[in-house]
Amino acid sequence: MNKPLKLGVAGLGTVGAGVLGLLKGNAEVIAARAGRPLELVAVSARDRTRDRGVDLSGVTWHEDPVALAADPNVEIVVELMGGSEGPARALVEAALAAGKPVVTANKALLATHGAALARLSEKWGATLAYEAAVAGGIPAIKALREGLAGNRISRVAGILNGTCNYILTEMRVKGLPFGEVLATAQELGYAEADPAFDIDGVDAAHKLAILAALAFGHEVDLPSLHIEGIRNVSALDISLAGELGYRIRLLGIASRGEDGVTARVHPCMVPESSPIAHVDGVFNAVLAEGDAVGRVMLQGRGAGGGPTASAVVADLIDIARGCLAPVWGVATGKLDHSPAVPMERHRGAYYLRLMVLDQPGVIADVTGVLRDATISLESMLQHGRSPGEPVPVVLVTHECEEAQMQSALSRISALPSVVEPPALIRIEAL
Repeated sequence: MNKPLKLGVAGLGTVGAGVLGLLKGNAEVIAARAGRPLELVAVSARDRTRDRGVDLSGVTWHEDPVALAADPNVEIVVELMGGSEGPARALVEAALAAGKPVVTANKALLATHGAALARLSEKWGATLAYEAAVAGGIPAIKALREGLAGNRISRVAGILNGTCNYILTEMRVKGLPFGEVLATAQELGYAEADPAFDIDGVDAAHKLAILAALAFGHEVDLPSLHIEGIRNVSALDISLAGELGYRIRLLGIASRGEDGVTARVHPCMVPESSPIAHVDGVFNAVLAEGDAVGRVMLQGRGAGGGPTASAVVADLIDIARGCLAPVWGVATGKLDHSPAVPMERHRGAYYLRLMVLDQPGVIADVTGVLRDATISLESMLQHGRSPGEPVPVVLVTHECEEAQMQSALSRISALPSVVEPPALIRIEAL
């Protein structure tokens, strides 16, 4: 067997400790698949005293993560600190500039600086691998880069945040309000003390930006993404969606058409017959559509020490075997730089839930606004009557353009009989 490949790992939190445990526990099978042993020689983390359940005796400890890149004994740098700036970015840039391969789970860094890092990787001939940055243990990156390499990908989509999926699942199954389920998710460790990164769709957007760049050979373009979270999804909307034969999911969806690439993250209503409607709890799912293969869907655990460590080690084995590829699937000079299609041009069907005063003429006023915007209705749902009191009315539209719907929504909101901001959820036939 060849000489060991020497690793330096920066970041020894849940994922970092998981990687070290996997490297030790499965050392024999990993060495056989890599063609050589993978040996930990250096680490960097903030707290030396913390017990991580792994023996670090004999391993060099660097207080400064960037020093890991300069350590002559380190051949591959594994960055597991997180964050789009600061030490993580400095370490990755230093390692690539030193010609050392980098394996990272840092979706924020890639979504924010992916184009510049790809150029740096190419300039110095250093691999940048990131299977662990999207959907944890699901091999989504490998599927796009390798398994579907012969296809023109027209769409990539998925449930990309387990926290949101857990919250929406619990709200549906138990009929509980958003705030109560979020508090439970925080107690269980599924949501952070400050959950904004997850529930406002930012985490899913980072992952979608990465998937879209790789799927379409497009430069990473996070600023062009349309991003909405799940704060405004109510238990009432989830219940009404069920009556209509839908389930609500926070989805990331990117597609390529004749006009260019569109990418968006927002709550969606998907038919109960769709496989993605049955991906519950903290699980993730990634779907891709290719011209030759058709539709492919992968699902599994999208976070956690074990699944993410599995993805990190898969990248290490690839590098040990010499399996190298451009960061975004093609050389940076071949990347598509065409502008993104704005959200206003999205076309689709919509669920619109209004709280209106139960009085004559209300529905006529609402449908009149939709008529003026050339939006046609597929169905309407109203339960019971409560004269003079607010009641929910649900309208499901046929396909129309986002700009049309937003214009109509503004006018509907201003109607005196509409007593609270309308709830709008896009319908996706995945």
